[in-house]
Amino acid sequence: MVSTEAARNIVGIIGNVISFGLFLSPCPTFWRIIKRKSVEEFQPYAYIATCMNCMFWILYGLPVVHPDSTLVITINAIGPKKVAIGLSGEVVFVAVVAIITMVAFHTHNSRSFFVGVICDVFNIIMYASPLTIVKKVITTGSVEYMPFYLSLAGFTNGCIWTAYALIKLDYFILISNGLGSLFGLVQLIIYGIYYRSTPKKGQDIVKPTEARITGTKARITKVKSPSKMEMTDAEE
Repeated sequence: MVSTEAARNIVGIIGNVISFGLFLSPCPTFWRIIKRKSVEEFQPYAYIATCMNCMFWILYGLPVVHPDSTLVITINAIGPKKVAIGLSGEVVFVAVVAIITMVAFHTHNSRSFFVGVICDVFNIIMYASPLTIVKKVITTGSVEYMPFYLSLAGFTNGCIWTAYALIKLDYFILISNGLGSLFGLVQLIIYGIYYRSTPKKGQDIVKPTEARITGTKARITKVKSPSKMEMTDAEE
């Protein structure tokens, strides 16, 4: 029979693989931005939050903060290399929190609690950040700027780390990833609802404001037409 520790390690390894997929999921978006040389209407919040989230989970997984969390460190050490270039302000902030953790708290429990709360905050922000585009999706009826792979990876990542936290109860990993799986599910449901109404490549999205302007121009044209006819009759 598989021991609890062995089961936790297996799930943690699977979680590492899925989390790696989460970090790679924005690549299609990045490639599109590079090709078009424009960020268009893609939102940066998810990527900024991911970078900060990774750095804090590395701090949380350190043996001096929360022992037996090696698998939490291994995958989160990959994230900042992908996203954190130029985000020196975040690095400084994490360094300050790390110093406070070591100086102000002297037991594993107190350090785990302090860093765990901060980790949960940024983890929840990371999972929820793709929802910032939902208003645009509903308004335009298009999911063009809602990255599907990021939402899917976020959902599966939240599920696997929730399972990891339940095997050997860890409230901080459980709370944020449990909420993350729910946020991911909501994103996938919204994507499924509006996917069919999304214009295909080569088609333009007609925004409500544009439709109103077009309608106004059409009415103005109709009003002017009789006047032009009268002027033509007078000239004859």
